[in-house]
Amino acid sequence: MEENVSIQNLEIAPAALAQAMLSQHVADNVETLVHLEVAQAAQVLSALPVERAVEILDQPEFVDAPEIIASLPPPHAAALLNAMSTDRAADIVRLLPDDVRPVVTAVLDNEARAAIERLLVYPEATAGSLMTTEFVSVPASYTVAQTMEHIRHVERTRETVYAIYVLEAASKRLVQMVSLRRLLSADPAAPILSAARDTKPITVTPQTDREEVGRLFRKYDLLAVPVVDHFGHVLGIVTVDDAIDAILQEGSEDVQKFGGMEAIEKPYMEISFGEMLRKRAGWLCVLFLSEMLTASAMQSFQAELEKALVLTLFIPLIMSSGGNSGSQATSLLIRSLALQELRLSDWWRVAIRELPTGIVLGAILGLIGMGRITIWQMSGLYDYGPYWQLVALTVAAALIGIVTFGSMAGSMLPFILKRVGFDPASASAPFVATLVDVSGLVIYFTVALVILHGTLL
Repeated sequence: MEENVSIQNLEIAPAALAQAMLSQHVADNVETLVHLEVAQAAQVLSALPVERAVEILDQPEFVDAPEIIASLPPPHAAALLNAMSTDRAADIVRLLPDDVRPVVTAVLDNEARAAIERLLVYPEATAGSLMTTEFVSVPASYTVAQTMEHIRHVERTRETVYAIYVLEAASKRLVQMVSLRRLLSADPAAPILSAARDTKPITVTPQTDREEVGRLFRKYDLLAVPVVDHFGHVLGIVTVDDAIDAILQEGSEDVQKFGGMEAIEKPYMEISFGEMLRKRAGWLCVLFLSEMLTASAMQSFQAELEKALVLTLFIPLIMSSGGNSGSQATSLLIRSLALQELRLSDWWRVAIRELPTGIVLGAILGLIGMGRITIWQMSGLYDYGPYWQLVALTVAAALIGIVTFGSMAGSMLPFILKRVGFDPASASAPFVATLVDVSGLVIYFTVALVILHGTLL
């Protein structure tokens, strides 16, 4: 209740709210500020001690950070960016308005500005954009004791000391990685390399996709991974918290693409009306135009529909079953490709697996469809005509064909998109459903022509 009162009276007491936030966890501070207007949040942030303000801005969940930094006087904004971790500061600077960015970067410290500009060179969603340049490194000639002393001196200026990176004294190339745990248990007089494992350190390049970075963290149970150039020089490190944030963001983008829309970078309530339309309208129009093919397919079978109107009763059933089976297969395959459980060369193995799966699933639905028609006919709930047995057989056979086609199309489309360089997540469920809808009608009426020829058709 006190917090709500403070928020309501923020215009006259920003300092009071800032003081109350000092007794809360930083994550709670973020939740408080994101519910305020940008101008109000900026007032509270300005009233906080610099150390706490920097802690808040360093949280990736604080999505309003670029807007707040942009609203502050440039010297104040620069002071906060100077004190932040370089990777988070680079993320904020990247999102600043074009007219604000040069003004703020111009008053940054030379060291901070150079570090941020280096990170901004790398494309988003790569290891280079995720890494921080604040890591601990020592020459290979150091002893364990010298390394511990070095850590004591630089610890406050480094984002993490999970690992110490051992470099060649002359070339500065990465030689080994020593975990803090092994360092603490090593003989202080021993060389630093004696505390390292025998295995070669896991590294990534600045261009490595963030999905691959996340996969390496999961596979090797890492806390940090060094980012190296072609010569083996350490450019920075990606820490586990940054990897988790990247994985969550990538997962959110994939889920949004599954729904047939472009990925959004902000929380739902933070998106403007115009941006919401732009993100959703494009794919919606593409899907609508694709669905027009369904109308074209039905027009081509107009004569058959006029002769056997009973077939129209099952069109929604037929179309939805094929789309559902295709969406299931697509979801499974996109996730497996993202986790690298499958490779492009495995497409034939997937096809061999999905073919009998689709047939069996279609047969199950076909039996249910036949049972439904039989029960309705025998109980008098609906009269499907004198050839109701053939209608039931038509529905069953069509379901087998359509579900099988849906499973095959849904499983192969992610491979095709990945092969031509598109994100497999673009093979969203609506897109697959649209494809199967058109094909399903063709299959349905083709089966009907074969089975009902000489009777209803």
